[in-house]
Amino acid sequence: MRVLVSFFNRIMQRYLPDPFLFVIILTFAVFGLGLIFTDNGPYQMVQHWGNGFWGLLTFSMQMVLVLVTGHVLASSRIFKKGLGALASLAKSPGQAILIVSFVSMVASLINWGFGLVIGALFAKELAKKVKNVDYRLLIASAYGGFVVWHGGISGSIPLTIATPGHFSEDMIGVISTDQTIFAGFNIFIVIALLLVLPFVNRFMMPSKEETIVVDPALLQEDIQAAALEKEAMTPAERLENSRIISLLAGILGLVFLFYYFATKGFNLNLDIVNFLFLFLGILFHGTPKQFLEAVLNAVKGASGIIIQFPFYAGIMGMMTASGLAAVMSEAFVSISNDYTFHFFTFLSAGLVNFFVPSGGGQWAVQAPIMLEAAQSMGASIPKTAMAVAWGDAWTNLIQPFWALPALAIAGLKAKDIMGFCVLTLLVSGVIISMGFLFF
Repeated sequence: MRVLVSFFNRIMQRYLPDPFLFVIILTFAVFGLGLIFTDNGPYQMVQHWGNGFWGLLTFSMQMVLVLVTGHVLASSRIFKKGLGALASLAKSPGQAILIVSFVSMVASLINWGFGLVIGALFAKELAKKVKNVDYRLLIASAYGGFVVWHGGISGSIPLTIATPGHFSEDMIGVISTDQTIFAGFNIFIVIALLLVLPFVNRFMMPSKEETIVVDPALLQEDIQAAALEKEAMTPAERLENSRIISLLAGILGLVFLFYYFATKGFNLNLDIVNFLFLFLGILFHGTPKQFLEAVLNAVKGASGIIIQFPFYAGIMGMMTASGLAAVMSEAFVSISNDYTFHFFTFLSAGLVNFFVPSGGGQWAVQAPIMLEAAQSMGASIPKTAMAVAWGDAWTNLIQPFWALPALAIAGLKAKDIMGFCVLTLLVSGVIISMGFLFF
């Protein structure tokens, strides 16, 4: 396995471009594929691209806030102590890899945004506590846990079809989560991944000569308030250093969260995760000045999300408006039978996910084709939906789009972790395929 990991790492280090260049190359690739496989001309493809370019603005801002608020919360002393205490359970590099893999997967099953940030933050704490652990593998293991998110309680596709009024209700009705998230085939996939992937990551540990460690001092991000004498403070400075203001603001946020969970149950979505992180950050940093200094440090890592997500929105625009996504999906349907249909649905969703890296957006594109095919073959509709969901989650492992927040927190480049992620992709692909072929 070390030989394979070393090979994939060399390939990624040599040939994987910066994520911004990757999305530019992907843009031209989709443009060309649209010309070849659809009846759209160059001018039409440009129109589709431009019309879709700003389609992810709301989501982009949510992702920026996931990164910033998570980073701010992690830099607070209270949160660092909590993660540090958990990290102290690891006494060796191997144990560190096992623990971060498991924690990130459990967090991702609860909520994908929560898992994406918590996994990377926990990996940084482990790097501070455990000597001689490969920092790249730690972050790759944390990010790899994200693969289970669409099989968990925040999965956008199973939650969409369980909601009355969803766009395909006339075709399939409302499907409860006991047929999707809590179905036997999905539970098998989730448990198998929880049991297998931590050990796969553990066995990927490079030799001592190839291990890359990070100086723990470089990971310290304590925010220190400037020492000012109370008598020398201006009224504005007194407000900036007031613990009462932070306390009142924090309490205001916590009261709303209490109302939200009391009325809606444990229904985590991206907005609520951001809300929780934001107001805990305000509380834990003690004063507005310390909080704002933490925000300033956190914002520095958000540039990749800000500049790249519009290009992915443009790619989505070309994929959907040109009909290219439908062409890809129909190609897999054409080679399926009633036994292999869900397996090929999973593979098609994994391919489409490279170009439409949004669970909800991908379902909107593939649902009409896959659901009609499932009905014509007499295949399970809930299983079809979950096959699309798992395909969407699966190829995120080698899609820089979703890795950007984790990479920004870790201070690494995509090519630093993608060699490890390739092997995780292969192993998880086998496990997920088994779930759809044999259950």
